[in-house]
Amino acid sequence: MTTAASSRARASAGAGTTLRVLPAVLLVTAALCGPWLAPHAIDVPVAAPYAEPGTDAVLGGDQLGRDVLSRLLAGGRELVVSSLLVAVLVTGIAAVLGAVGAVRPLVGRIVERVADVLMLLPAVLGILLVTLSWPGGGRLAVIAAAVALGVPYAVRLAAGAAAPVAATGYVEAAVAGGEHLWHLVRREILPNLRATLLALFGLRFVAAVYLVATAGFLQVGPQPPAADWALMIRENSAGILLNPWAVVAPSAAIGLLALSVNLAAAALAPQTGRKAVPVL
Repeated sequence: MTTAASSRARASAGAGTTLRVLPAVLLVTAALCGPWLAPHAIDVPVAAPYAEPGTDAVLGGDQLGRDVLSRLLAGGRELVVSSLLVAVLVTGIAAVLGAVGAVRPLVGRIVERVADVLMLLPAVLGILLVTLSWPGGGRLAVIAAAVALGVPYAVRLAAGAAAPVAATGYVEAAVAGGEHLWHLVRREILPNLRATLLALFGLRFVAAVYLVATAGFLQVGPQPPAADWALMIRENSAGILLNPWAVVAPSAAIGLLALSVNLAAAALAPQTGRKAVPVL
């Protein structure tokens, strides 16, 4: 009886995890494949400026009469790829720095003091400083700015999670046994931070979406006539009363993307803590 109940609980937990991960998979897949699904060319007018939804344009037209749906489908790929890259880089750099700082306290104090100073820089100002001083600017500059702004926050969280692990007996035994630093970081500390790092990845993805979208809205990343969700919001804000979908659709896409990926990362994180003991 207990075994059957345990099996049902595991199946229920697996179904719950799938339901929480599925929206993120669908949205990311749609964003990556969107340019091939667009019914019209993204730079060719198909209706009047700010035209209401109709047969030729399901979500109406933008400020130049281009199909909003086509631009919506084509405008998410760069945001998704950039945000995923930023989240992976920030999480990876923070994890390594936090683990090294936990094993080498002097290095940890230096890293934390530098992070404290960098966190004083406002996000928008940091984006402008990096992108405007970067030769040629563009998407690469935005990614570099987002990584530079994200690491200080992430490294504090990673260091806080790594410190208790570094103080455990098996890590101290490895240190006493003469294991080198990289072995301690890669084999002893990082595997025990999987739950924290997955949660951190979700948070940094949300922050990356915010920063990359902000750069697009400020036009220091993608430039017209590129199809970009943040750029669509900026370009069509003047006609929001004529065709709200030109602004509402990309805004909702950005919000749903950030929320769904964050929930998926939380669902995939290993569950820690005490487990209930079944009564026999």
